[in-house]
Amino acid sequence: MAPSSSSAWKRASPSAVRVASRAASSSRWFTTADDTEQRDLTFRYRIRPMRTAGLFTVVVVVAAVDWWAVARDRRRLELLAKPLTLVALIIATGILLGVEEPAHRWLLVGLLLSLAGDALLLSHHPTAFVTGLAAFLGAHLAYIVAFLLAGTGGPGAVAGLAVVAVLVATLGRRILAAVRQTEPAMTGPVAAYVVAISGMVVAALGRGSWTAAVGALLFYLSDALIAWNRFVRPIRRGRLAIMTTYHAGQMLIVASFL
Repeated sequence: MAPSSSSAWKRASPSAVRVASRAASSSRWFTTADDTEQRDLTFRYRIRPMRTAGLFTVVVVVAAVDWWAVARDRRRLELLAKPLTLVALIIATGILLGVEEPAHRWLLVGLLLSLAGDALLLSHHPTAFVTGLAAFLGAHLAYIVAFLLAGTGGPGAVAGLAVVAVLVATLGRRILAAVRQTEPAMTGPVAAYVVAISGMVVAALGRGSWTAAVGALLFYLSDALIAWNRFVRPIRRGRLAIMTTYHAGQMLIVASFL
């Protein structure tokens, strides 16, 4: 009868045992490397998209609560849901992008300044509009830096300049004329803000990304609606249009960095 494998292993020389052990260890190492690569691929193509969709779903749900509160004039709920929407977007951005890349850090700075602007514009204090405007101006400058660090320029930037020229010549000119008539002291701050958000639109279009371009233009539209509603004439359901375009624009700007 042939000896059992366990008996043969026991009778093997110590050197043979060491060689076999090293071979088994090497085999386990190669298996682990393959498994790690497989896990990386699974995360990249399955888990990460699911996590992105889940986080953005949370942001959209919170934003929808804010839109409902605005539409129904539920002031207390709006005071909670409006800033929470940006908080949720900031958390999602931090989880998905991190802070290792300089462009991502500047993106988060822009979101934090936007959150500050949201909170300030909810106040009825006489200086709330000016301070909120300053916070959002800072946010647009941060977005410009983020877009530039991520890579921008070329035909997209040229197209952005053309788009901005049309917007300023039409909407911007009309709004600034109304500001001079109704609140002359606000002419300088509003003009500076128009320059900042226009620069952000140019930088976003220069990215060559449809999400960046549409996000920036929606942000521009939201702010144009705010200015029109305040300085020109009230718009029916204007506040709801302002918030939906604003939140959609912010989400698309973040999505352009993913």
